Amino acid sequence: MIKRTSGLSVPVYSLTGRATGILALPKEIFGQKVNNNLLAQAVRVYTTNQKTFTGKTKTRGEVEGSTAKIYRQKGTGRARHGSIRAPIFVGGGIVFGPNTRKVRLSLPQRMKKAALISALSAKLIDKGVFGLSGLDKASGKTKEIVSMLQKVNSKKSALIVTGDKQDNIVRAVNNIPAVNVLPAALINAYEILKHDLLLITKEAIERLKK
Repeated sequence: MIKRTSGLSVPVYSLTGRATGILALPKEIFGQKVNNNLLAQAVRVYTTNQKTFTGKTKTRGEVEGSTAKIYRQKGTGRARHGSIRAPIFVGGGIVFGPNTRKVRLSLPQRMKKAALISALSAKLIDKGVFGLSGLDKASGKTKEIVSMLQKVNSKKSALIVTGDKQDNIVRAVNNIPAVNVLPAALINAYEILKHDLLLITKEAIERLKK
């Protein structure tokens, strides 16, 4: 089991799962006050933008059918109707049915940055941040990452954050459930909050500072 350090320092682990030192975290990123309302808004924007609304029904103007009046207006004793394509008839158009649409919410850049800092600070408060080193020496084999995660914490989801995209790490975690890897430039508040553990490299910290 991992032993935590105090303050804004976290233990660093190698690919073999051995403790190799301490990683100091910048206070301006990991030591700020958590804004829960902003985090909720950021998560809502992210999840909404991932949705696709592809449901579509046809209106009375789109269904197939004759345009002729189905029977005369008066003298039949029946309700007056003008089209067999009316919604009241079987095979007619649908009233107020779903339509394909694209919903996109936006969040100002400053709010995105503040939400990311809040998420990182919240994760550190929850003792879910650890350092990771030696990824450049990874073989790309899944069992290597699995072995490391088992020594860190085998029962939780994890997000591995690297400085740049590393194809060998991406390939290694593809078959591991609840484990993802992202470069520092692509992380967001949702991905951080979604995972129980945040495994971050020193290179990723430098990218975040910039």
